[in-house]
Amino acid sequence: MSLFATKPLDVILADAEHESLKRSLTAPQLVALGIGAIIGAGLFSLTGIAAAQDAGPAVVLSFVLAAIGCAFAGICYSEFSTMIPIAGSAYTYAYATMGELMAWIIGWDLVLEYAVGASTVAVSWSAYVISFLKDFGIAFPAAFAASPFEPVTLPGTTTVIQGIINLPALFIVIVISGVLIIGIQESARLNSIIVVLKVAVVLIFIVLGWSYINPKNYEPFIPPNTGVTGVFGWSGVLRAAGVVFFAFIGFDAVSTAAQEAKNPKKDMPIGIIGSLAVCTILYVLFSHVLTGIVNYTELKVAAPVALAIDRTSYTWLRPAIKLAIILGFTSVILVMLLGQSRVFFSMSRDGLLPKVFSAIHPRFRTPWRSNLLFMVFTGAFAAFAPISYLGEMTSIGTLFAFVLVCIGIIIMRRTHPDLPRPFKTPLVPLIPILGIAFNVTMMYGLGWSNWARLFIWMAIGMFVYFGYSRKRVTAANPTPTQ
Repeated sequence: MSLFATKPLDVILADAEHESLKRSLTAPQLVALGIGAIIGAGLFSLTGIAAAQDAGPAVVLSFVLAAIGCAFAGICYSEFSTMIPIAGSAYTYAYATMGELMAWIIGWDLVLEYAVGASTVAVSWSAYVISFLKDFGIAFPAAFAASPFEPVTLPGTTTVIQGIINLPALFIVIVISGVLIIGIQESARLNSIIVVLKVAVVLIFIVLGWSYINPKNYEPFIPPNTGVTGVFGWSGVLRAAGVVFFAFIGFDAVSTAAQEAKNPKKDMPIGIIGSLAVCTILYVLFSHVLTGIVNYTELKVAAPVALAIDRTSYTWLRPAIKLAIILGFTSVILVMLLGQSRVFFSMSRDGLLPKVFSAIHPRFRTPWRSNLLFMVFTGAFAAFAPISYLGEMTSIGTLFAFVLVCIGIIIMRRTHPDLPRPFKTPLVPLIPILGIAFNVTMMYGLGWSNWARLFIWMAIGMFVYFGYSRKRVTAANPTPTQ
């Protein structure tokens, strides 16, 4: 078989029906799934940093620009998810349009977004839980909430100790993996509850904080550039868009649940675009209130939202905000682990990975062994690895996936022009080209160190592909003789 041989769509759909996952998700649940993946630490921390360092009050515009870039990719994802309503997301789309090798590349790349991303978020979840417990006088041993490869400064002292294991991070990975094994419907219900709670806290902050806005804090709305590209001015707004892009990561995880949607042709576009729209509105309002209460020059702190609350009479909101952040992290971990197991489920079914990743539980109808394996992998990173520097790797992996999906739409319009499209990307090839340009620009802005790590990760993936996957697929599908 050729490295660039595509997988026929009728074969993809037939494989999915042969070993179908349980279809139980509705459009509102898919929207909640997207919101659960998107709203996390980005809203509560990156907003202040981007305002203080790059854009000032115009961080509101940065959120809009980042959302537009995500929307281009989201529209392309929507067309694919209705044409190919199969678990696997960008991996499956790449296989149908660009061939086996490109499908492997994107599938391997998605590990950066989902598994590594979930590990990183689990570590942050641990930090906020420890801080939340401290507010109630509960002390957790610092050595058991940190990686053994990172020194830890004891709170209130200058004493530095060595971490042993990050138990809270390991704990949340195990719990979420267990929920995913029990069933997608149960996972969606838990996620929906979390989404309602954390969105409620965001709305409370917006509503209560609005009356404390000081119009003078919006002057100047776009601070003059300092003479350095990206430090305020319009270049700062653009740079901040790349920073706050991280706050939108996760909406594409909705497409990995296509095979578990009740009516994917109708519900998938609603889930993808709907979750993006809701989060964009919340982000714009939230950043507007935050920069209105506190001057942007003061927002370069670890907890800018807590600082804003201190400027109001609602100091009781501090623990509520921390709880919202914890809940936000929890739902992000849930959706990331869900997405990762579904991508490897599809790759395993295609023969590129061992069959263990596509084994479905006879009762729960979930890829439970895949969930168990990623519980070990993700849990180990969360418990022992100092992986904070991998956060930007998650973003560059995500942007790479967006670019390939946009390219795939252009290819599919040429190779399968008559294929039924319940949802069509408008203005092709303009929309996909804009998506490619915008996301490549943000990839460039992440710096060459992240490009280097991406290349190293992909080199490992090529070793696995040519050393194992390629041989296995070729043996199962020998090239016919002439």
